[in-house]
Amino acid sequence: MATPVNYPHEQMMAAIIDSSEDAIISKNLDSRITSWNRAAERMFGYTEQEMIGRQIHILIPDDRKSEEERIIEQLKRGERVEHFETVRVTKDGKQLQISLTISPIRGADGKIIGASKIARDITQQKLNEERLAIINDLAQSINRKLDTEAILQLVTDGTTRLSGAAFGAFFYNKVDVNGQAFMLYALSGAPREAFDRFGMPRNTTLFSPTFDGTGAVRSDDITKDPRYGHNYPHKGMPAGHLPVISYLAVPVISQDNHVIGGLFFGHPKTACFTEEHEKLVVAIAAQAAIALDNARLLQEVQFLNRKKDQFIGFASHELRTPLTTVKGYLQLLSAGIISVDDALKRVTPQVDRLEAIIADLLDISRIQAGKLALAPEKISLQNLIKESAELVDLSSHNFQLENAKHDTLVYVDRQKFSQVLVNLLSNAAKYTPAGKLIKVSWSIVGENAHIVVEDEGIGIEQKYLEDIFSQFYRVSSSENQGKGIGLGLFIAKEIVEAHFGQIWAESEPGKGSLFHVTFPVNRMVTG
Repeated sequence: MATPVNYPHEQMMAAIIDSSEDAIISKNLDSRITSWNRAAERMFGYTEQEMIGRQIHILIPDDRKSEEERIIEQLKRGERVEHFETVRVTKDGKQLQISLTISPIRGADGKIIGASKIARDITQQKLNEERLAIINDLAQSINRKLDTEAILQLVTDGTTRLSGAAFGAFFYNKVDVNGQAFMLYALSGAPREAFDRFGMPRNTTLFSPTFDGTGAVRSDDITKDPRYGHNYPHKGMPAGHLPVISYLAVPVISQDNHVIGGLFFGHPKTACFTEEHEKLVVAIAAQAAIALDNARLLQEVQFLNRKKDQFIGFASHELRTPLTTVKGYLQLLSAGIISVDDALKRVTPQVDRLEAIIADLLDISRIQAGKLALAPEKISLQNLIKESAELVDLSSHNFQLENAKHDTLVYVDRQKFSQVLVNLLSNAAKYTPAGKLIKVSWSIVGENAHIVVEDEGIGIEQKYLEDIFSQFYRVSSSENQGKGIGLGLFIAKEIVEAHFGQIWAESEPGKGSLFHVTFPVNRMVTG
């Protein structure tokens, strides 16, 4: 059995102090350092030789110098300082969050002659606590918000703090309820003027990984990245731009895997963003995407509710008008004021109008229920167009039908597709003055049929060209009031798309309109 080695008490204590993970420092009542262990060297960057005999104030930030005076006063009273959290400065100027435990040292006569300090670096602990607080607060805040711009700002501010960036930006590709795309952005740590003079991030080599959802981009020095400097027209950092050396960019991807934007962070110093920063921002970006999806859905619901309310009011008026007219003529007939033939002549168009309105409402109901039944058949495209034109009164207009050189058989639902053409021709007749041109032409382009309905009518403003195919939408202008229930083009669009086709308009006020319909000639459609 080995004989135990007996170390002198002082030697054992010195070994324990020297091997401690915490900085252990002693000082006299003049605040001059009398001992300095290896952990203190690692923590603060000063060697023992550099620190023995120097005052402890070298480690204390200027705004905290008064702390040492209060500590000395407590020590003189024989009081112990437990777990005092403060900030100290390293040799290279870095600030550390530390926890201090300070005990008085007594001499042989029992008098207090100095103090021993145990300093524990809690910088990472405090950083983790701060990050957790930011993440929890951010998660709760964005989940409560249903406003897109508020969410963008909250996420930008929170992730900029989490990443330690000098400035951050959230560029959001917003698509409104009418399908129009535009860019929103929020900033943190930088004024809006810093970005107003420069274009939004584009799908360049440097930005594309973010906007195509490939993944995050993190660089210690973006100016040395081979993709840097190829962004026309600046070819690098434009004059007046915020200085960016450290760079971090994270895509924001919706639940349906669609990239809806990107978070971008910059810092003028090198190597400021770590893998941990990247993971934190990626996690927050996922939460932000859910919140933005919810905000978008709410916006769509509110939009449709407003349009539905407008539609119900308008539809009620449209139904009441012909009913009132029918009732009036029946009262005149009952009183013997007009003849049966005269009453029928006046009532029949109103009944036809009611029938058309009800048919549109039933079509809308079927479309919303996903039950727009189709009965496709092979028919002559030329005959389909002629038959549809015969159902519309175009006698007061200069109507032209331009046929292609050769007829083509198409596979469509005859009744439904005729409904599309009748709607387009009826609209052309409503909005085109008598004697002006209304023309229908068609051609075959590859595997698709292309029908064009052209008129010399009043035209449509550019801002309405997408809206006119929306449900519950009517252009608000005096010329258009009282000329339909406003569902025809929406129904036409649904029918065309059910045939795997597209419908769109070109127009200018005062220069007429062109409505285009394209669809595959032979593609099978099912009800």
